[in-house]
Amino acid sequence: MSASVNFYIATVHLASSIKQTIVAMLGVTFGISMYVFMTGFMTGVNNIQTELAFSALAHIRVYNDGPADKTNIAKRVYPNDVINLRNAKVIRYTDGIKNSAAILSLLQSQPNVSGVTTQVNINVFFKNAGNKINGTISGVDVINENKVFNISKYVVQGNWNELKQRSDGIFVGYELAKNLSLKINDNLNVLTSDGISRNYKVIGIYQTGILGADKSKAYITINAARQLLAFNQDYVTDIQINVRDFNQTQPLVDKLAPVISYRVESWQMSNHQLEAASGLRDIIAIAVSFTILIVAGFGIYNIMSMTINQKIKEIAILKAMGFSGQDVTVIFLTQSIVIGIIGGFVGMGLGFVISKLVSRVPFEVAGLHTLPMAFTPTDYVLAFIFSLMTTFIAGYLPARKASQVDPVIIIRG
Repeated sequence: MSASVNFYIATVHLASSIKQTIVAMLGVTFGISMYVFMTGFMTGVNNIQTELAFSALAHIRVYNDGPADKTNIAKRVYPNDVINLRNAKVIRYTDGIKNSAAILSLLQSQPNVSGVTTQVNINVFFKNAGNKINGTISGVDVINENKVFNISKYVVQGNWNELKQRSDGIFVGYELAKNLSLKINDNLNVLTSDGISRNYKVIGIYQTGILGADKSKAYITINAARQLLAFNQDYVTDIQINVRDFNQTQPLVDKLAPVISYRVESWQMSNHQLEAASGLRDIIAIAVSFTILIVAGFGIYNIMSMTINQKIKEIAILKAMGFSGQDVTVIFLTQSIVIGIIGGFVGMGLGFVISKLVSRVPFEVAGLHTLPMAFTPTDYVLAFIFSLMTTFIAGYLPARKASQVDPVIIIRG
């Protein structure tokens, strides 16, 4: 029979059992809406956790890790002699990165690099009155530090750009300020491991939500850090690099490692647990989403099976009139696909509305103000494709069964 006739019969079947059709569409609608919501929520959680992690962690780090082998130098110089060393002294190797300007020039010429900043990190004691806390000061290039880590986003008091103009200014973590009873314009004494003491004025407080950083880290300008250590203007301890796609760090690491004499380390190399957690969250999101769609598919399968059982005599009459098994299959597949298309569109709209409502729910944790939610067009496209696939498979199995009905047996009863 012609396609138009098959389509007409399919629409008549859908309209004649409107309640079952609505129930089937609702199954697809809720399945797709929950898929959109769960995928958006899990993606939002992943994005926030990644953002929080990279607020203190660059995609690639260059630093002085010292020589690969720091032991038994005499044995390497005199390999054939019997040497017995007692109480061997550890040679002090040069700290930090020298000739950083040449390395910065190389990094900034790389097309995949989105940001580069230099740091001078110093282990210190923070002292205020009788309180003393062990922590770290990072001397930073104020503008580039913000480009790489977006630190100004986490400032709760003060203005990050003011640090550039204040060689005596310091930004402290929220928990550190709380533990030392510090407020804006208070003085903070810093004591290095070499016994150098200097006072700084608190001009800002930040809160990233990462407790380890907020309770033990402070920022000053990189020139102030060099002065504190009495090093020249080219000295840095770390070079932090961000790339356009944080998952694509390995090609750049492989390119830089042979030409830079210092250690080049990606975030995956130093934080295996972060990479594993991100992968596990993605797997959980996919598993939950597919489970929702499969449940919706079983609902459609049951409804289509019931429809076929109820219309078994009509099917027999159609076949007796000359409709082939393929025509019967097309009729019922058309019904399931129509259900999938309508249910898919309505489900995407409902999922968007639910996601919007949830994204406005207050959630004051780790610097967040609302629950994290991502609105990715790809998720909506995939949801619609999955709705068609699910309804097609759920409709094909009972439609194939209907195509094999013997009209003689059915009509005889």
